[in-house]
Amino acid sequence: MIPETEILLRVLVAAVLGALVGWQREIHHQPAGLRTHIILVVGAALCMTLSIDVALQFRSTALNGDPGRIAAQIVSGIGFLGAGAIIREGFTVKGLTTATSLWTMAVVGMTVGLGYYITSVVVTLLIFVVLTVLNSVEKRYIHPHLEITITLKADDRKGLMDEVKKALQEKGRRIVSLGIRRNLEDRNLAIEADIDVTEADPTENLVDDLSAIKGVHSFKIG
Repeated sequence: MIPETEILLRVLVAAVLGALVGWQREIHHQPAGLRTHIILVVGAALCMTLSIDVALQFRSTALNGDPGRIAAQIVSGIGFLGAGAIIREGFTVKGLTTATSLWTMAVVGMTVGLGYYITSVVVTLLIFVVLTVLNSVEKRYIHPHLEITITLKADDRKGLMDEVKKALQEKGRRIVSLGIRRNLEDRNLAIEADIDVTEADPTENLVDDLSAIKGVHSFKIG
């Protein structure tokens, strides 16, 4: 039987580790932030600790007790919570990093529940570094761009899409995603695109490029 003081220690350690990663997600305005991560990791640690404790307490009467059964349910069940952190905004999917941090921190909570404190701390710090430091490195060296969304309405005419794509890709811009809705009755197109633009490319240039396309009724940049 695991002493209750040890159970409380594991829960507190799990709360601190969950708070570290949760705080990082919170300041980046992600759907799963500080409170979600703390409660998740504490719950996973408590489940793992109780699973081991139950197996120890009843090992004389339940010889086939498996302390890993609850752990297996945590690993599969956390997928539903992670899916809730994934948000579709137009044609862009966001929240995948938060979903993976939730899943991994659940495993960290299980690790704390097993009593592997050093491993839990090291893994949490590694996740924190990946989310914080590598995020800055990625923005500065790998993707020194800003992602913006264009919503455009225009006449449905031959060659329009080619002209729109060309305008969106001028001056080093890159199309990340592109969606088209066609109204057959009014012969209009509704186009939504996510593009990467360099910081040196003013939005005014994009406005001029899109305004020059014949048949474009309106567009929104956001």
